Amino acid sequence: MKRFLATALAFAFLALSIGSPSTARDDKPAPMRFEWRLEGPAEQCGAHCRTWISATGVITEDTARAFEAFARANNVRGARLVLDSEGGSVLSAMALGRAIRNFEMTTTVGRTTLLPSGGNNVPRATITPNASCESMCAFILLAGTRRYVPTEARVLVHQIWLGAKSKRARETSYTADELQLVQRDVGRLVRYTAEMGGSMELIETALRVPPWEPMHRLNADELRRMKITTVDRLFEQDAPAPAVAITTPGPITTSAQGQR
Repeated sequence: MKRFLATALAFAFLALSIGSPSTARDDKPAPMRFEWRLEGPAEQCGAHCRTWISATGVITEDTARAFEAFARANNVRGARLVLDSEGGSVLSAMALGRAIRNFEMTTTVGRTTLLPSGGNNVPRATITPNASCESMCAFILLAGTRRYVPTEARVLVHQIWLGAKSKRARETSYTADELQLVQRDVGRLVRYTAEMGGSMELIETALRVPPWEPMHRLNADELRRMKITTVDRLFEQDAPAPAVAITTPGPITTSAQGQR
């Protein structure tokens, strides 16, 4: 019985591969970048203006390294990471997720919007829930020690495919080497999900949706059941902002788009 279950799981996971359809799009969306943001307007939050890290864009093969560089330059431990991403590289997403967990960060889904400059050197911003966390972004979201998904935010999942073959997934042939690579990386994803305390239902749900169909949006019950949402708010009510120095250099960005 155990052998049958293991075999069935392995074959089911063949559909889960090493690239997201978003990584193969012709318009080449921008790679993920990380930026410290400070809450505003200043006259509203006063001495309790909160801070967070905005993580926006596609996960490429360089994203995890870009985050490591960002973390070396900034005190990110315990910070809040606000995600708005179409997904991307499986291996880089897992590496990024493990780094996020090591820094005991809180993760959420949201869109960071800069406010008009008030004449000082520190830009202010707001967070709105009008954002999406798609494909491998859901597994990055899983990496937070605290995880919050606003009701209006969208967490969408589907089968993750070979990036170069996602457009014609049904007509394209696949080699034995590609299938072997898929199985190896899916095994890593299963282990990662377990490490993060996630539910196997998350992967099972993703496997039900092929890349030629619309992605499945996880509802509030699924988010709780799959252990993606663990807290009811992003910021503790009336808690003061952490002492973080906000500077204005250009954001650290990834520089290349990868298929793995």
